[in-house]
Amino acid sequence: MYNAAGQIDRDQLVQRFAPLVKRIAYHLMARLPASIQVDDLIQNGMMGLLDAIGRFESGMGAQFETYATQRIRGAMLDGLRDNDWLPRNLRRDFRRIESAIAKLEQENGRPPSENELAAALGMSLAEYQKMLQDARGHQLVSFEDLVEDGDDDYLERHLADPSREPSRLLEEEGLHRLLVEGIEMLPERERLMMALYYEQDLNLREIGEVMGVTESRVCQLHSQAVARLRVRILGETRVIKSKKKRNG
Repeated sequence: MYNAAGQIDRDQLVQRFAPLVKRIAYHLMARLPASIQVDDLIQNGMMGLLDAIGRFESGMGAQFETYATQRIRGAMLDGLRDNDWLPRNLRRDFRRIESAIAKLEQENGRPPSENELAAALGMSLAEYQKMLQDARGHQLVSFEDLVEDGDDDYLERHLADPSREPSRLLEEEGLHRLLVEGIEMLPERERLMMALYYEQDLNLREIGEVMGVTESRVCQLHSQAVARLRVRILGETRVIKSKKKRNG
Protein backbone atom coordinates (compact mmCIF):
# COMPACT_ATOMS: atom_id res chain seq x y z
CA MET A 1 0.00 0.00 0.00
CA TYR A 2 2.95 2.31 -0.64
CA ASN A 3 3.51 4.51 -3.69
CA ALA A 4 6.71 4.95 -5.69
CA ALA A 5 7.95 7.54 -3.19
CA GLY A 6 7.68 5.03 -0.35
CA GLN A 7 4.66 6.80 1.20
CA ILE A 8 1.34 5.20 2.15
CA ASP A 9 -1.07 5.39 -0.79
CA ARG A 10 -4.18 6.86 0.85
CA ASP A 11 -6.43 6.41 -2.17
CA GLN A 12 -5.52 2.75 -2.50
CA LEU A 13 -6.17 2.16 1.20
CA VAL A 14 -9.57 3.84 0.98
CA GLN A 15 -10.51 1.72 -2.01
CA ARG A 16 -9.34 -1.49 -0.36
CA PHE A 17 -11.06 -0.94 2.99
CA ALA A 18 -14.31 0.71 1.83
CA PRO A 19 -16.01 -2.74 1.86
CA LEU A 20 -14.93 -3.11 5.49
CA VAL A 21 -16.78 0.10 6.33
CA LYS A 22 -19.97 -1.23 4.73
CA ARG A 23 -19.65 -4.59 6.47
CA ILE A 24 -19.30 -2.94 9.89
CA ALA A 25 -22.22 -0.61 9.16
CA TYR A 26 -24.60 -3.42 8.25
CA HIS A 27 -23.46 -5.41 11.27
CA LEU A 28 -24.31 -2.50 13.57
CA MET A 29 -27.64 -1.92 11.82
CA ALA A 30 -28.85 -5.30 13.09
CA ARG A 31 -28.96 -3.79 16.58
CA LEU A 32 -30.28 -0.33 15.75
CA PRO A 33 -33.80 1.06 15.27
CA ALA A 34 -35.21 1.18 11.74
CA SER A 35 -35.06 4.99 11.87
CA ILE A 36 -31.26 4.88 11.56
CA GLN A 37 -30.01 5.15 7.98
CA VAL A 38 -27.19 2.82 6.97
CA ASP A 39 -25.81 5.52 4.66
CA ASP A 40 -25.22 7.75 7.70
CA LEU A 41 -23.27 4.98 9.39
CA ILE A 42 -21.21 4.41 6.25
CA GLN A 43 -20.48 8.13 5.91
CA ASN A 44 -19.27 8.32 9.51
CA GLY A 45 -17.34 5.10 9.05
CA MET A 46 -15.50 6.50 6.03
CA MET A 47 -14.48 9.46 8.17
CA GLY A 48 -13.15 6.97 10.69
CA LEU A 49 -11.23 5.17 7.95
CA LEU A 50 -9.63 8.41 6.78
CA ASP A 51 -8.75 9.24 10.38
CA ALA A 52 -7.17 5.80 10.78
CA ILE A 53 -5.08 6.31 7.64
CA GLY A 54 -3.87 9.68 8.89
CA ARG A 55 -2.96 8.35 12.31
CA PHE A 56 -1.32 5.27 10.82
CA GLU A 57 0.87 7.52 8.69
CA SER A 58 1.96 9.23 11.90
CA GLY A 59 3.47 6.00 13.17
CA MET A 60 0.63 4.08 14.83
CA GLY A 61 2.27 0.86 15.95
CA ALA A 62 -0.51 -1.57 15.13
CA GLN A 63 -1.66 -3.70 12.24
CA PHE A 64 -3.63 -1.32 10.05
CA GLU A 65 -6.79 -3.37 9.49
CA THR A 66 -7.19 -4.00 13.22
CA TYR A 67 -6.71 -0.34 14.01
CA ALA A 68 -8.93 0.81 11.15
CA THR A 69 -11.75 -1.46 12.31
CA GLN A 70 -11.66 0.15 15.75
CA ARG A 71 -11.60 3.67 14.34
CA ILE A 72 -14.43 2.94 11.89
CA ARG A 73 -16.69 1.50 14.58
CA GLY A 74 -15.77 4.33 16.93
CA ALA A 75 -16.67 6.95 14.31
CA MET A 76 -20.03 5.30 13.67
CA LEU A 77 -20.86 5.18 17.37
CA ASP A 78 -19.69 8.77 17.87
CA GLY A 79 -22.04 9.81 15.08
CA LEU A 80 -24.94 8.12 16.81
CA ARG A 81 -24.13 9.87 20.08
CA ASP A 82 -23.67 13.27 18.46
CA ASN A 83 -27.03 13.04 16.73
CA ASP A 84 -28.74 12.15 20.02
CA TRP A 85 -30.68 9.53 18.06
CA LEU A 86 -32.21 7.77 21.07
CA PRO A 87 -35.16 9.46 22.82
CA ARG A 88 -34.39 10.69 26.32
CA ASN A 89 -37.14 8.58 27.85
CA LEU A 90 -35.50 5.39 26.52
CA ARG A 91 -32.16 6.41 28.01
CA ARG A 92 -33.97 6.99 31.30
CA ASP A 93 -35.65 3.59 31.09
CA PHE A 94 -32.33 1.83 30.53
CA ARG A 95 -30.87 3.56 33.58
CA ARG A 96 -33.91 2.41 35.58
CA ILE A 97 -33.19 -1.17 34.54
CA GLU A 98 -29.58 -0.84 35.64
CA SER A 99 -30.61 0.64 38.99
CA ALA A 100 -33.05 -2.20 39.59
CA ILE A 101 -30.41 -4.79 38.73
CA ALA A 102 -27.91 -3.21 41.11
CA LYS A 103 -30.44 -3.02 43.95
CA LEU A 104 -31.66 -6.62 43.60
CA GLU A 105 -28.16 -8.04 43.21
CA GLN A 106 -27.11 -6.30 46.41
CA GLU A 107 -30.18 -7.57 48.27
CA ASN A 108 -30.16 -11.16 46.97
CA GLY A 109 -26.50 -11.79 46.16
CA ARG A 110 -27.33 -13.15 42.69
CA PRO A 111 -28.49 -11.93 39.26
CA PRO A 112 -32.20 -11.07 39.39
CA SER A 113 -34.66 -12.80 37.09
CA GLU A 114 -36.79 -10.96 34.56
CA ASN A 115 -39.87 -11.44 36.75
CA GLU A 116 -38.06 -9.93 39.74
CA LEU A 117 -36.88 -6.98 37.67
CA ALA A 118 -40.36 -6.38 36.28
CA ALA A 119 -41.81 -6.42 39.80
CA ALA A 120 -39.11 -4.04 41.08
CA LEU A 121 -39.96 -1.63 38.27
CA GLY A 122 -43.69 -1.89 39.02
CA MET A 123 -44.70 -3.37 35.67
CA SER A 124 -45.76 -6.63 34.10
CA LEU A 125 -43.28 -9.00 32.54
CA ALA A 126 -44.58 -8.11 29.07
CA GLU A 127 -44.12 -4.39 29.78
CA TYR A 128 -40.60 -4.98 31.05
CA GLN A 129 -39.66 -7.04 28.00
CA LYS A 130 -41.03 -4.31 25.74
CA MET A 131 -38.80 -1.84 27.58
CA LEU A 132 -35.83 -4.09 26.84
CA GLN A 133 -36.87 -4.28 23.20
CA ASP A 134 -37.26 -0.51 22.94
CA ALA A 135 -33.78 -0.05 24.43
CA ARG A 136 -32.33 -1.71 21.35
CA GLY A 137 -29.40 0.37 20.20
CA HIS A 138 -28.78 2.11 23.51
CA GLN A 139 -27.26 -1.09 24.83
CA LEU A 140 -24.99 -1.15 21.78
CA VAL A 141 -23.39 2.16 22.66
CA SER A 142 -23.34 1.26 26.34
CA PHE A 143 -21.51 -2.00 25.73
CA GLU A 144 -18.91 -0.32 23.53
CA ASP A 145 -18.22 2.32 26.16
CA LEU A 146 -18.42 0.47 29.48
CA VAL A 147 -17.33 3.71 31.09
CA GLU A 148 -19.22 6.57 32.67
CA ASP A 149 -20.11 9.72 30.77
CA GLY A 150 -17.10 12.00 30.39
CA ASP A 151 -14.48 9.27 30.61
CA ASP A 152 -12.06 8.43 27.81
CA ASP A 153 -13.45 6.43 24.94
CA TYR A 154 -13.20 2.69 25.57
CA LEU A 155 -11.91 1.91 22.08
CA GLU A 156 -9.24 4.61 22.24
CA ARG A 157 -7.93 3.21 25.51
CA HIS A 158 -7.63 -0.30 24.06
CA LEU A 159 -5.57 0.34 20.96
CA ALA A 160 -2.23 -1.42 20.57
CA ASP A 161 0.23 1.30 21.53
CA PRO A 162 3.62 0.15 22.86
CA SER A 163 4.32 3.59 24.32
CA ARG A 164 1.68 3.28 27.03
CA GLU A 165 2.77 3.19 30.64
CA PRO A 166 2.80 -0.17 32.47
CA SER A 167 0.28 1.14 35.02
CA ARG A 168 -2.11 1.97 32.18
CA LEU A 169 -1.75 -1.51 30.75
CA LEU A 170 -2.54 -3.01 34.15
CA GLU A 171 -5.69 -0.91 34.39
CA GLU A 172 -6.85 -2.18 31.01
CA GLU A 173 -6.05 -5.77 31.94
CA GLY A 174 -8.18 -5.24 35.05
CA LEU A 175 -11.09 -3.96 32.97
CA HIS A 176 -10.79 -6.94 30.64
CA ARG A 177 -10.78 -9.27 33.65
CA LEU A 178 -13.92 -7.62 35.03
CA LEU A 179 -15.63 -8.00 31.67
CA VAL A 180 -14.73 -11.69 31.42
CA GLU A 181 -15.86 -12.33 34.99
CA GLY A 182 -19.07 -10.40 34.39
CA ILE A 183 -19.93 -12.47 31.34
CA GLU A 184 -19.20 -15.69 33.24
CA MET A 185 -21.68 -14.61 35.94
CA LEU A 186 -24.52 -13.94 33.50
CA PRO A 187 -27.49 -16.33 33.50
CA GLU A 188 -26.85 -19.25 31.16
CA ARG A 189 -29.06 -18.10 28.28
CA GLU A 190 -27.62 -14.58 28.29
CA ARG A 191 -24.08 -15.96 28.48
CA LEU A 192 -24.75 -18.19 25.47
CA MET A 193 -26.29 -15.32 23.54
CA MET A 194 -23.26 -13.08 24.19
CA ALA A 195 -20.88 -15.86 23.10
CA LEU A 196 -22.79 -16.45 19.89
CA TYR A 197 -22.88 -12.76 19.06
CA TYR A 198 -19.44 -11.52 20.10
CA GLU A 199 -17.36 -14.68 19.67
CA GLN A 200 -19.12 -16.52 16.85
CA ASP A 201 -20.21 -13.28 15.11
CA LEU A 202 -23.75 -14.54 14.46
CA ASN A 203 -26.51 -12.03 13.82
CA LEU A 204 -29.68 -11.82 15.91
CA ARG A 205 -31.73 -13.98 13.55
CA GLU A 206 -29.07 -16.71 13.51
CA ILE A 207 -28.78 -16.61 17.30
CA GLY A 208 -32.55 -16.96 17.56
CA GLU A 209 -32.43 -20.07 15.40
CA VAL A 210 -29.71 -21.61 17.57
CA MET A 211 -31.52 -20.79 20.82
CA GLY A 212 -35.01 -21.57 19.52
CA VAL A 213 -36.38 -18.07 20.21
CA THR A 214 -37.44 -15.08 18.13
CA GLU A 215 -35.08 -12.37 16.96
CA SER A 216 -36.86 -9.85 19.20
CA ARG A 217 -36.30 -12.14 22.19
CA VAL A 218 -32.57 -12.25 21.43
CA CYS A 219 -32.59 -8.46 21.36
CA GLN A 220 -34.27 -8.40 24.80
CA LEU A 221 -31.70 -10.81 26.23
CA HIS A 222 -28.89 -8.71 24.81
CA SER A 223 -30.24 -5.50 26.34
CA GLN A 224 -30.58 -7.19 29.71
CA ALA A 225 -27.11 -8.75 29.55
CA VAL A 226 -25.52 -5.41 28.73
CA ALA A 227 -27.34 -3.77 31.63
CA ARG A 228 -26.02 -6.46 33.98
CA LEU A 229 -22.46 -6.01 32.69
CA ARG A 230 -22.58 -2.23 33.01
CA VAL A 231 -23.81 -2.50 36.58
CA ARG A 232 -20.99 -4.85 37.51
CA ILE A 233 -18.16 -3.12 35.68
CA LEU A 234 -19.12 0.46 36.51
CA GLY A 235 -19.58 -0.55 40.14
CA GLU A 236 -16.15 -2.13 40.27
CA THR A 237 -14.46 0.80 38.53
CA ARG A 238 -16.01 3.22 41.02
CA VAL A 239 -14.54 1.16 43.86
CA ILE A 240 -11.13 1.16 42.18
CA LYS A 241 -11.23 4.94 41.63
CA SER A 242 -12.28 5.48 45.24
CA LYS A 243 -9.36 3.40 46.52
CA LYS A 244 -6.93 5.33 44.33
CA LYS A 245 -8.19 8.65 45.70
CA ARG A 246 -7.83 7.44 49.30
CA ASN A 247 -4.33 6.18 48.65
CA GLY A 248 -3.41 9.46 47.03
